[in-house]
Amino acid sequence: MKLILTRHGQTIGNVTGILQGHNPGKLTEKGIQQAKKLALRLKNEKIDAIYSSDLKRASDTAKMIIEFHKNIPVYYVKELREGDCGSFTGKKESEIDWNCKPDDAESVDEMQSRVNKLFESVYKKHVNDTILFVGHNGINKSLMTIINNLPANDLPKIPSFSPTSLTIFEINEDKNNKILLLNCVEHLN
Repeated sequence: MKLILTRHGQTIGNVTGILQGHNPGKLTEKGIQQAKKLALRLKNEKIDAIYSSDLKRASDTAKMIIEFHKNIPVYYVKELREGDCGSFTGKKESEIDWNCKPDDAESVDEMQSRVNKLFESVYKKHVNDTILFVGHNGINKSLMTIINNLPANDLPKIPSFSPTSLTIFEINEDKNNKILLLNCVEHLN
């Protein structure tokens, strides 16, 4: 399977430093332009199915891509939602003590387990296809741990994904997966 991974466009929360978690989020004007440029970059890419987070910031990004891929299946799924920040949701990152993570926040293990179930089912269904995932920074980092066979606790070591960046993987049954492109934003220039 060829897996194309992207992150939603810039949001108001990204600009203001607000933790969005499972909040819908709203693309900024720049985020809308980023999503349009991403859609143009993917216009001629063969894509067999699109899986997008059902949160508005990701689904709005996906909808711009879908304009060039109208005849393929699209799935809006909860499994690609950003990590649940619990009671930290809606707070400024600068005001949060990360050493006191709230009990109602999703752990990196829980997030990895959630996205791994989707990843495995998509792989079984689309083993010979090209699939696009439209997600979020944290969930994409969690996918990186899965694809690279790393423990969930390695998630903080993975660099952040830029808004509408492209990362492309070749996924193999033997789990000897290859990164073909990593966090590419050339289409934004």
